[in-house]
Amino acid sequence: MSFTQSALYTANPATARGVSTKLAASKEKIVYTNGRAVFVRAQRCITNPGLGVAYTGHTHNTTVARISPTGYYCASADVTGTVRVWDTVGEDQTLKGSYKVIGGRINDLEWDGESKRIIAVGDGREKFGHAFMFDTGTTTGEIIGHSKTINAVAIRHQRPFRAATAADDNLIVFHQGVPYKYDKTIKTHTKFVQDLRFSPSGDHFASVGSDGKVFLYEGKAGDVLGEFEEGHKGTAYAVGWSPDSKAISTSSADGTVKLWDIETRKATTTYTLGSGLESQQVGNVWSAPDTIVSLSFTGELNVFDRRTAEKPVKVLYGPQKAVTSAAPTSSSTFMVGTADGRILSYDAAGEAKPLGGQGHTNLVAAITKAESGKVYSAGFDDRLREVEGEKFTAASAPTGSQPKSIAAASDGTVFVVGAADSVRAVRDNQAVAEVKVKGNPSAVSASGSFVAVGTEDQKVRLFDWDGSALKEIVLLEGNKGVVSALAFSPDGSKLAAGDSSGKIVLYDAKEHKAITSRWSFHSARIHSLAWTSDSLHCASGSLDTHIYVWSVEKPVKNIAIKNAVSGGVNAVFWLGESEGGKGKVVGAGAEGSVKVWEVKFHQ
Repeated sequence: MSFTQSALYTANPATARGVSTKLAASKEKIVYTNGRAVFVRAQRCITNPGLGVAYTGHTHNTTVARISPTGYYCASADVTGTVRVWDTVGEDQTLKGSYKVIGGRINDLEWDGESKRIIAVGDGREKFGHAFMFDTGTTTGEIIGHSKTINAVAIRHQRPFRAATAADDNLIVFHQGVPYKYDKTIKTHTKFVQDLRFSPSGDHFASVGSDGKVFLYEGKAGDVLGEFEEGHKGTAYAVGWSPDSKAISTSSADGTVKLWDIETRKATTTYTLGSGLESQQVGNVWSAPDTIVSLSFTGELNVFDRRTAEKPVKVLYGPQKAVTSAAPTSSSTFMVGTADGRILSYDAAGEAKPLGGQGHTNLVAAITKAESGKVYSAGFDDRLREVEGEKFTAASAPTGSQPKSIAAASDGTVFVVGAADSVRAVRDNQAVAEVKVKGNPSAVSASGSFVAVGTEDQKVRLFDWDGSALKEIVLLEGNKGVVSALAFSPDGSKLAAGDSSGKIVLYDAKEHKAITSRWSFHSARIHSLAWTSDSLHCASGSLDTHIYVWSVEKPVKNIAIKNAVSGGVNAVFWLGESEGGKGKVVGAGAEGSVKVWEVKFHQ
């Protein structure tokens, strides 16, 4: 077997209440962070969402990332004060250097115009900022003058180099360089200064703050040129420059994005996205001459064309938290559930959209599709919900306890396994049966009238469902840990049972005996199992970050997609039919992105 990654659908940026989220752009690429990953989304990702790139070299949550002016390297930072510089050219993402620069969270970093030096700022215990060479880590000056956390840093890309920093002490500090040294303190804002940026020409820089005000400064000397007329009615979190240095964009908690003319210092366009927390705009960047991307608090990337003055020309959606469950809905579409209770539907082109209607309010534990075409989901809000088309229906039923796994029988009954020691059968939003199961149920799968229930005592119990009651047929033994995932093959002849030790036992579902126990290469809990349409191969996703594809005919043969999803694989499934010795396997999990691999099977 062999495999190649064919698509990566990125997560959307992480946000935090009351905090500016730094977006960056380079050569029509948008760069941002979420969890431990850094995502690069090219301008062409707007029309082809699968062309995303993820860097997963950090061991702690990332905070900001920026590509060097040359485009060859990316510097990304995390909550521990570490900056990693890595290669953006080629697929290896080779690490150029890793530097511990301050003693706490890094809020922002910036490259100089020569792609040689970096300044990183944030919430350090001994200092709030550090300037260093990207290839050696050698110090190139001093970032001083602030008494509180620094929120942003900007560097003039032309010589003579200048740097400006903005902080929670309501101050901007102007530095001369190189080496960088304190020049003066600028007192324009009356509240936290959230962001500042130099123009591409280096002639000016602009700042925004929690007072809603926007100021313009001269680039070489740092002189205050004035305040923009009629600022925002809420905290202004981000400022970005047009490539021609003639305009800026600002994003605010008042739910607006404003475009400003530099000469007149007046707003030329105001985009209003709504009111309330979900409409707060917490980051922005110019990704092309006429394209501005602004980030909503809820993670949506709103794409504006400055030639149109009404609304976003496109909204880019994606998971903002870990993907906790997923299921295919057709041969080319699928849905994913996330840790914050959202379900996103991906169309054939790979574009994600959140479902309409009343959804879950907490983590989505499981998604399954019934033969009728309806999709069911269960969440930690202890509700089983029904999805039809692109929205939740009004139908929902209590799960009785916090759900772990669900499965749909051929008659439309949905079986729910939760924290209680029973399996609940739900049909037409009513609990029609409930059966106590020894050993505490932990996973469930259904095929025709057969229902398999995995338990914490390392066993699988096979039941027959007659439409009103579950009757236990046989007890299957062979697993070495809590049975955490179950999957019947599409033809109903086989049952795969994965457990917390990383072992998978393949059973003959009709003969009630083990076929093989050699599927044992995982080193941690199996989270998900999925069969190809021809019932000849099974994919497994595990907490160990790997995906394996197993062969029924050749049990000792497998394909290992190592480090498939950083932080662990929570969901794995196949898209479309497996034809001509090929198939498409999809994996998602803690990273928040969704990845697709083309797999060639052994002939």
